[in-house]
Amino acid sequence: MTTTVIRAARWVDIDAGRVRTPATVVVVDNRIESVDPEVLPQDADQTLDLGDVTLMPGLMDMELNLLIGGPGGPEGLPSPMHGVQDDPVYRTLRAAVNARSTLEAGFTTVRNLGLMVKTGGYLLDVALQRAIDQGWHVGPRIYPAGHAVTPYGGHLDPTVFQRLAPGIMPLSVAEGIANGVDDVRACVRYQIRHGAKLIKVSASGGVMSHSTAPGAQQYSDEEFAAIADEAHRAGVRVAAHAVGDTAIRACIRAGIDCIEHGFLATDDTIQMMVDHGTFLVSTTYLTEAMAIDRIAPELRKKAEVVFPQAQAMLPKAIAAGVRIACGTDAPAVPHGQNAKELCALVARGMTPMQALRAATVTSAELVEADDELGRLADGYLADIVAVGGDPSKDIAATLDVRFVMKDGVVYKHAAAEPD
Repeated sequence: MTTTVIRAARWVDIDAGRVRTPATVVVVDNRIESVDPEVLPQDADQTLDLGDVTLMPGLMDMELNLLIGGPGGPEGLPSPMHGVQDDPVYRTLRAAVNARSTLEAGFTTVRNLGLMVKTGGYLLDVALQRAIDQGWHVGPRIYPAGHAVTPYGGHLDPTVFQRLAPGIMPLSVAEGIANGVDDVRACVRYQIRHGAKLIKVSASGGVMSHSTAPGAQQYSDEEFAAIADEAHRAGVRVAAHAVGDTAIRACIRAGIDCIEHGFLATDDTIQMMVDHGTFLVSTTYLTEAMAIDRIAPELRKKAEVVFPQAQAMLPKAIAAGVRIACGTDAPAVPHGQNAKELCALVARGMTPMQALRAATVTSAELVEADDELGRLADGYLADIVAVGGDPSKDIAATLDVRFVMKDGVVYKHAAAEPD
């Protein structure tokens, strides 16, 4: 048993919605034993005095893809031909680099949402998750989705991204291509069989693919219902890439748990999300920061139409009380710059504390781990991040990460500034 005492100037009390001072957290092995205890342990193995920083729960990113983007790509964007140029080994090694960058940015838990490449049926994000969990590599706690479930020609059909001729790259349910109720059930079962902890479905067209219009619904209501049924019977949740309003409504009716993006949601659909308790991962920062000048002209034209509507939608969702979790869609936002999403959430109408909740307790609720993640509280996993300044006053403080502990292990520890 190892006992660590962490001292700092302040800590974020997520439930109370305030920053308390000073901060003392006692960690035993991989869990928090107490916060600001009256009596400190006399036999602590180490004491870490972090100085003038604010302690927070480990941040969480609910929408990213560690397998693409990262080093060598312009502003985080992958090569347009990555799906046919990068073999699974190269892709997984790159993901390991992106995983370290993400953890060092203070994000200790992520959802990896949907491979969209030919891998021979291997779930590369599951393999990365296992390697990190077993201590072979440094990275965040990963909830992997395996291959995204998508129809022929759908937004996440890799042959559409690379504009391949027929027959060049045949794909099957093992790699997410599924058409009809029987196929989508088999596809969901395959991902879960091989380690997926949630299911990602491509529910509408997208901005960044050469397929249907961004708002077009890609599966029938019956197919959505079958996907949700298969996943829920296996005890896992479903996240839907859904830009268009009709697709969002169909997903909500089917019982899908989370809408990714939701850019074109109408006021009535926003209220529908509230009424059903549906989560929204809005990925709002990418709408102002994605390097759209580097994409194909027809995609840029779609982005110029959709992104302003997305920016107008989110303040309405915030005001309505939609359960909004933090997600970046990295590498649309470069890996390691995940906290810029929090700044964008504040710019769209959240208070800094609401943005912190989106990246902690709300995200923990989404992955059904709010009893051990998302708070600095007794018995919770010791995912602890320290940032310079006070993020409740200036959310940009989350970009200045000085200390990262995940599961009781220190992965980043910048020297305390002198008094």
